[in-house]
Amino acid sequence: MTAIIQTLVVLLVVIAAVAVIAARLAIPPAILLVVTGVVLALIPGLPTVPLAPEFVLLVVLPPIIYSSAVAMSWREFRFNLRPISLLSVGCVTFTTIATAAATHWLLGFSWSVGFVLGAIVSPPDAVAPLSIARRMQLPRRILVILEGEGLANDATALILYRFAVMAVSGGVFSFGQAAGMFTAILAGEILWGIGVGWLMLRLRRWVRDPRIEITVSILTPFVAYWPPQHLGGSGVLATVTAGLYISWNGLRLISAATRLQGIFFWDLLIYLIEGIVFLITGLQTRTLIAGIRGYSIAELALSAAVVCVVVIAARFVWMYPATYLPRWLFPALRRRDPSPPWQWPFVLAFTGVRGIVSLAAALAIPLATEGGQPFPDRDLILFLTFAVIFVTLVGQGLMLPAVIRALGLANAGRQERDADRAEEFAARRQAIEAAIERLEALGTERDLSKEALETLRTRHRDRLKRVEHRSSDSDDPHRTLTDLHDEIELLLIDAERQRINELYRRGLLKDEARRRIERELDLRTAHLANIRGEQ
Repeated sequence: MTAIIQTLVVLLVVIAAVAVIAARLAIPPAILLVVTGVVLALIPGLPTVPLAPEFVLLVVLPPIIYSSAVAMSWREFRFNLRPISLLSVGCVTFTTIATAAATHWLLGFSWSVGFVLGAIVSPPDAVAPLSIARRMQLPRRILVILEGEGLANDATALILYRFAVMAVSGGVFSFGQAAGMFTAILAGEILWGIGVGWLMLRLRRWVRDPRIEITVSILTPFVAYWPPQHLGGSGVLATVTAGLYISWNGLRLISAATRLQGIFFWDLLIYLIEGIVFLITGLQTRTLIAGIRGYSIAELALSAAVVCVVVIAARFVWMYPATYLPRWLFPALRRRDPSPPWQWPFVLAFTGVRGIVSLAAALAIPLATEGGQPFPDRDLILFLTFAVIFVTLVGQGLMLPAVIRALGLANAGRQERDADRAEEFAARRQAIEAAIERLEALGTERDLSKEALETLRTRHRDRLKRVEHRSSDSDDPHRTLTDLHDEIELLLIDAERQRINELYRRGLLKDEARRRIERELDLRTAHLANIRGEQ
């Protein structure tokens, strides 16, 4: 137990160090963590850090999927359901078939083993591409499609993976039976996810305690994921459905205090989980090398090149027909949703980065078939999976910013972002005006004093003036008035903080009161920092 804790602490130290370096180099931490893991794995004498596939699939994957689903906009997900489905179901299936065909004809794999490998390497991981895409300010719709695909593609891949492993182990496969089971799994998981989301929201509303509610939120992805996974499904779609349900309905059922604390908690939790997983992915290099000693370097290089080229090319081959063919076939769709420029499907195709789900699925391949024979080409499948992850994550990931600039998409979403800001200012203005109207009504209903009314009126009018100033300054690249206002307010908050600490050190303020005041000052600072960062 002590060794496990020490290893975990060392991993956290490495993650922190890599995060600092990645921030300085403007590289997604996921890429640098995998490279660091590979380097550490090749150093003689360092202990091996095993990666249990059950740990990834049953413990790590549910909270990551759930967190992304809760952060996702249901309205945007529903509007982009067609392209998301074409990628998360269609492209994953197409990549699986293409990989199986290529490995069968070019590398001599059996069809069933080829389908196992294809299902493993077919689902992209959106973590690194999304961080780059947001930093490069790509159009919002591209971000939504990437995020939505990342939510749903694991479900398709893991279901196909189970069917393929069953075909290898049992030697029998029925397409009709598999198709019927696939449909039943999708329908069952959607219903289960909605039920879990509904139940957990009502439970959280009933307890009304932020600490208990956050604890329930931690349990939610596992309640959604484990039962379908145990019954033969993937659990992914149920977790996504529960997260989207909570995202859509949580605003009116989750308290403000819980949302505020939950955001900080979940951000840190997912950051640490993803960091540990990407680092451990690289650390599996030593284990993979030990399993491929029976293969020649030429054989390994050829196999890796074939699989990587097929996986990358299949996404490009699928992307353009999936983008333009439906619009050519259905004029109503073309009128409602005009065709995007060719650069959009290209950048979406280039973001086909593979990650931890592929490695976990490869490690989960059974050692033997039902007949007691060793699972065919298991060690080679592990090596090829890692090769695809490394080539796509490190190679494509590092090239992605240059590709975005070459396509002319860098900062393409800035105008869209400015329009969103204008919409936000209009909404803020209307909200404050509604509060002022309600204040006047309350003054009549409750016979409030003139002093109290005037104080509240002044506060809300000041808020309204500030919103109007921000709205009028939004077209000014320098935003002189807004920047000055924020700078002065930050200085005033700092003065309050210094005085509170001074009173506390002199024994004139209790610790509990100090913490409450500091929390309010921290929230005000974070609010200003968030607004300044968005500008």
